[in-house]
Amino acid sequence: MHELIAAPYFDHHLLVRPGSPKAARLPAQRYEDLRAAPRTSAVPGWLADVARLAWEIDLGGRRLGETVLVRTRSAYGYGRASYELNLGCNYDCEHCYLGLKQFAGLDWPQRERLLHVIRDAGVLWLQLTGGEPMIDKLFAGTYRLAYELGMMVEILTNGSRLAAPKNLALLTRLRPNRITLSLYGATAESYDGLTRRRGAYRMFVRGLDAAHEAGLPLDLALIITRNNAHEADLMRAFADRYGLPYREYTHMSPTIYGGAETLASQAPDYLADREPFNGCNAGHTFFHVNPHGMASICKVGREDAIPLITTGVEGLSRLGGIADSLMLRTGGCTGCQLSGTCRVCRPLAKVYQEAKAPLDRYCQHATTRS
Repeated sequence: MHELIAAPYFDHHLLVRPGSPKAARLPAQRYEDLRAAPRTSAVPGWLADVARLAWEIDLGGRRLGETVLVRTRSAYGYGRASYELNLGCNYDCEHCYLGLKQFAGLDWPQRERLLHVIRDAGVLWLQLTGGEPMIDKLFAGTYRLAYELGMMVEILTNGSRLAAPKNLALLTRLRPNRITLSLYGATAESYDGLTRRRGAYRMFVRGLDAAHEAGLPLDLALIITRNNAHEADLMRAFADRYGLPYREYTHMSPTIYGGAETLASQAPDYLADREPFNGCNAGHTFFHVNPHGMASICKVGREDAIPLITTGVEGLSRLGGIADSLMLRTGGCTGCQLSGTCRVCRPLAKVYQEAKAPLDRYCQHATTRS
């Protein structure tokens, strides 16, 4: 299995190593040299030097074919994607934007085709999510194939299955780019209360401990809601004890079906200020795929999705136009003179509006507009 990946990335080329956040920029000629070299040839001296300096690994005397996977350039120019393996989950979190957590998705032949399409789109960084991706019956095969195709894989998980021997062995042997675990509280009482699953905190800690001991690359997503906001400082201290980086999530969204039931979990006093929305690359350099192989611009803007199983990678040629159309729709914000400093994108504002959410949940101009 490869130690390094050499890949085009937008207008340049990168050398990356699974399981490491470090990357080296490759001159175009170095990339072309690797692409043209026979797989049986020895690792060139310059590459061995880069590997030693960047990752402290010794590639001297080894063959290119067993150490470096060289990705070909894609005509579609996507660098990142996310893939929901399955909306099913072993938790029932009150804040979850997925709403109905139905166990449904692609069979293996279709999933295999989908991963090749994602690779052919140029994706170098792939996020596997759910639901809970590690309870999906095809998780191991999906992860392994994404890795073998030369993608740097991030897993978004609740951590409940990380300690399972087969999962731990897989991720230790084929290291992910990152594993992001959601932290729903600093005590069993608040954690189990939010997830509505008795014993969930215990499973999370067991999974975190196992992955941490195995030296896997971890970070935490601190989910702060009305149920656990009183433990916000304790949650930060929890992350610090493990020496893990973390991000805080305080804004609860309506469900992908337009339901407002999740908004009751909001802790209004803990809402973090968002930066003004200045546009994003959703649909242009990034895309999202749902459990049925439908590609959309992101996890929020799911309209006009493209069926990748039937269209193949060629279907993504429509996605940029769809993204531009969704970003131009104003909906309930028509006529607002303050829209130039909005802190949410149009697809997200539309979801809030359809759920009839209070204006102050998503619009910093709520008082001014009123």
